[in-house]
Amino acid sequence: MLTRPNCKINLGLHVMRRREDGYHDLETVFLPVPLCDELEINPAENFSFSQTGIAIGCNAEDNIVVKAFRLLKHECASRLPDVEIHLHKHIPFGAGLGGGSSDAAFTLRMLNEIYDLGFNANQLCSLAAKLGADCAFFIDNEPAYATGIGDKLTPLGFNPLKGYKLLMVKPDEAVSTAEAYGGILPRERRSDLLPCDLTKAVKRPITEWKSLIINDFEETVFRKHPRLEEIKEILYANNALYAAMSGSGATIYGIFDNNQDTNINFNANCNVYTFNL
Repeated sequence: MLTRPNCKINLGLHVMRRREDGYHDLETVFLPVPLCDELEINPAENFSFSQTGIAIGCNAEDNIVVKAFRLLKHECASRLPDVEIHLHKHIPFGAGLGGGSSDAAFTLRMLNEIYDLGFNANQLCSLAAKLGADCAFFIDNEPAYATGIGDKLTPLGFNPLKGYKLLMVKPDEAVSTAEAYGGILPRERRSDLLPCDLTKAVKRPITEWKSLIINDFEETVFRKHPRLEEIKEILYANNALYAAMSGSGATIYGIFDNNQDTNINFNANCNVYTFNL
């Protein structure tokens, strides 16, 4: 069975407070984006995992797809037989796009479907949350307002980018999650910074988002990676309606009118992805 795990972008990302368990409470909006990996799962006498495409650089047992299989195997015991899994990576890592989280969530979904394991969506979300903060989002894979560590999800009910063009730019550098959180200052009182909360902001015209929707990581990440801020400025200089960093970086995206020319020179090695949503 073959499926195509997609990535996501964040509309706004607020780091609210540090938790006692060392994680941070967040507030963000997740939107699915049709940049996809390829994930194939087939029956096998013995478990195996292989990966091609963009090199991840970790042992098979450390890959989040294998961790997803092991987690489900622990939950199901004999009901889940061994399989062979092949993952072909198109989604860059260290990019703030949740590619690994999507691969893990789609692994859970596929195994549940193939072997009729009987987990409902809520149960799959609970399992996915054990693998990563934003893994649960990819179970339903619909626009959602997220709180907690990114695992408490409320369906948004609409896609605010429908009918627009999305341009995603991933330069030849990565930002680790640890690096991004290392310089962040949680700011619980959002009303000191923004005129309205995030769920209301995303309903406003996109031309107003520049003053309404912010990613808290940009301030510190841009200091260490000035190239990312330069890309954001280039997007605005080429008539982006809104531009921001996704997640903790390093992808910068711009939203354009569908008829806008987005053939932009970024003056460096960048992967550029364009989608009409």
